[in-house]
Amino acid sequence: MRLADISGFGGIDADADELLDRCFQDHPAYLNALEHERFLIIGRKGSGKTAIFKRLLKDKDPAHFCFGYTFDDYPWVHHDLQAQQGVPEERRYVHSWKYLALMGTAKLLMNCDHSQPWSDEAADALAILEDFIVDSYGSRDPDLTQLFSPEKELKIKAGLHLKFLDISGERVKVPDLPVHVQDVNRRVGDCVLKALNPENRYYICFDQLDLGLSTTDPKYAHRLIGLILAGRDLNIMAREAGKRFSVVIFLRDDIYKRLQFEDKNKITENHLSRIAWDQPRSEFTLKHLMERRFKEVLDDDASWETLFDEDKEMPSRQSKYAHMRDRTFLRPRDMIKFCNLVLAAYKAREGELPERFTNEDVINARARYSQYLLAELADEIHKHVPHYEEYLEIIKTIGRTQFTKEQFIDRWNQRPALADSDTHPEAALEELFEFSVVGYLKTGGGGGGSSYVWRYIDPSARFSPDASTFRVHPGFKEALDLAKGLRE
Repeated sequence: MRLADISGFGGIDADADELLDRCFQDHPAYLNALEHERFLIIGRKGSGKTAIFKRLLKDKDPAHFCFGYTFDDYPWVHHDLQAQQGVPEERRYVHSWKYLALMGTAKLLMNCDHSQPWSDEAADALAILEDFIVDSYGSRDPDLTQLFSPEKELKIKAGLHLKFLDISGERVKVPDLPVHVQDVNRRVGDCVLKALNPENRYYICFDQLDLGLSTTDPKYAHRLIGLILAGRDLNIMAREAGKRFSVVIFLRDDIYKRLQFEDKNKITENHLSRIAWDQPRSEFTLKHLMERRFKEVLDDDASWETLFDEDKEMPSRQSKYAHMRDRTFLRPRDMIKFCNLVLAAYKAREGELPERFTNEDVINARARYSQYLLAELADEIHKHVPHYEEYLEIIKTIGRTQFTKEQFIDRWNQRPALADSDTHPEAALEELFEFSVVGYLKTGGGGGGSSYVWRYIDPSARFSPDASTFRVHPGFKEALDLAKGLRE
């Protein structure tokens, strides 16, 4: 098939990417989750979190069971009522998340796992779970968005052996659940662990947690912290019981970075897996990712070099791949979008089409790609940095891809709304650095020489207050109408 005959190389959104299943790569972050080794999967928006989430959900192995929570229509107001009082703020939602995860697991056991009951002990545990869930919610497969509905009433029979109930009643109103949820979770969790078949794999996944993001409402951060702590606790319980079960959480790295809680470093070191591409000594590159797509839409012999004429360097003396990669945030969605736009520019040519993409096609695609990247940035940054557009306007007035701190401060002071605000220009530069809009020049060091530091390349990088020279990410050059170099 010829380049002119294809429509594209897939979608940038996992929900709309028709090539996702056929071109999925077994990234280490996916394998870590699959093997129950690490449960907290983080990455920038578009790095592939939802692709892994969907892969876990769609696995057809008969011994693989997965339930996925997404939160586009979740009644957070009901969940917020489950906050426990009298405990540290970061732990107020731990038990409500545990309850949610345990109910999802019970649904898998009762409705999907055809190996059940795999033992007499499992049969007894499943009977108790079924009595509790059917009596409380009227179904073996309840709508989990209604678990915390204030109108619900949990009906607890003797099988759960909960000592807080008096002789006259077996009912707990959902608004009263926080008082008793620890006891409920302990007994329900015990039944779930007994019912889990050690020959099977079970996953409860949480995605789209950035929906409803608020940087001003402390409850949002407390909810996320509670979920992470709940996932860790349940996963440790399962491992100690010899069961292959995981709560798997997918979270944007900029959100995780802002969470502050006890044991965060332990979780980061022992339970976190970061989705990253084009890392040193790694086979997982955006080039290889695209080649799988090229082979799918063209033929098995398709490669980067058969589509892109790499015999001639770009004007920047880079290969086309390096030129395009440097304009991404090292995310699959960026490279997919860029390649689709190169294809569109190629097909828009007049006259006879060459056999491969040339420098002209890449250059003609850059303006539309730059606008795309700026729109992607807006989705991520606007809640964290409300005045980011004013900061970008300062860069536009400087007009160069490189600038000094003094130039930025000078233009800042020329804008009364900013000069009279409580925000300092150095703080604005730091915020732009955090979202990789700019990098700073680091001079010297153990290896000698100078290089630019970028957060999207090194997530552990920290802003340097002493930095004096900055560079705008190349992907924004056209959208911000910048010329190359440093204005003297």
